[in-house]
Amino acid sequence: MNDRIGKLLSTLVEAGATPGAVVLAGTSDTVLAECTAGRLSYAADADPVTPDTIYDLASLTKVLVTTPLVMRLYEAGRLDIDAPVRACVPEFTGGARDRITIADLLAHCGGLLWWTDLYRQAQDQSAAEVGRFYLGRICGLPLDYEPRSRTVYSDLGFMLLGAVLERLTDTPLDRLAADEVFAPLGMRDIHYNPPTALRDRIAPTENDSERGGILHGHVHDENAYRLGGVAPHAGLFATARSLVSFARMWLAEGAVGDKRLFDGATVRRFSRRARLVKGSSRALGWDTPAAGSSCGRRFSATAFGHTGFTGTSLWIDPELDLFVILLTNRVHPTRDNTTLAELRPAFHDALVENLAL
Repeated sequence: MNDRIGKLLSTLVEAGATPGAVVLAGTSDTVLAECTAGRLSYAADADPVTPDTIYDLASLTKVLVTTPLVMRLYEAGRLDIDAPVRACVPEFTGGARDRITIADLLAHCGGLLWWTDLYRQAQDQSAAEVGRFYLGRICGLPLDYEPRSRTVYSDLGFMLLGAVLERLTDTPLDRLAADEVFAPLGMRDIHYNPPTALRDRIAPTENDSERGGILHGHVHDENAYRLGGVAPHAGLFATARSLVSFARMWLAEGAVGDKRLFDGATVRRFSRRARLVKGSSRALGWDTPAAGSSCGRRFSATAFGHTGFTGTSLWIDPELDLFVILLTNRVHPTRDNTTLAELRPAFHDALVENLAL
């Protein structure tokens, strides 16, 4: 089976969608396929991708860190996700902001602008001041639309969720992630700001002239970079193998071996469509299959997943008892390469067909 899946993965590289890639597919107790293709970069002497290659996960950070941390506080009774955001962040107030809830931010329907160049606006801020500056700007920006009138994917909404988490816990986000998510799941090779000793295993991303050339081991997302590399919307680096226990926990509805990280009802609430906006595919933190989805057409209606701008994705399907982790550095050497988005749905379709589930 690995040969067939490996050939599928190689088609992405041969089409110029990415210099290299790794795919890992499995069930609640078995690895069905683990394949690599291509090299870390397009350089002729670049090292080949291996199962130990570390990728910038980009927005997978939203579901690997921020979403489960919200779930932890929700289960502990410390965070009401149906309460207004201003209950935790009083600065976020005035007009329609007073009606925006934590759930709205998770489901990307809170009315916030999707993105702005905070990193440029914060150029005169010291490292210690950047976080406060970002929050002030997010709280002061006009809303982009009426809350719950539509769905607009928003980095700024998740950055606001990061402020909620840190204020309720008085703990830095990277420490929260390590203590509450990574350690309980035995996740290794997953890092904010990976140490320089791992550089040879890290796939480079974009050639960014503003930051001195090829980004290698530094987060691709500019707003996260200005925050020091630790952010609620982006910043994680990891291998595909390091995500397996996380995916299996969701398949097991919160169970980790004979222990439990989350209650099954919580897992179901966060992974099913939120239905806060009619017709929206968004769950709480996650997305679900819809027309044109990155997961293609072979995943069931119970599936949920997420993508990352750098060319990463994670899809989990309880009905099929299947997870698929696809990691690439499609933004190397430029984000203008959108071939992966065009090919990824068909890749997932072919992969599921070859797994013959």
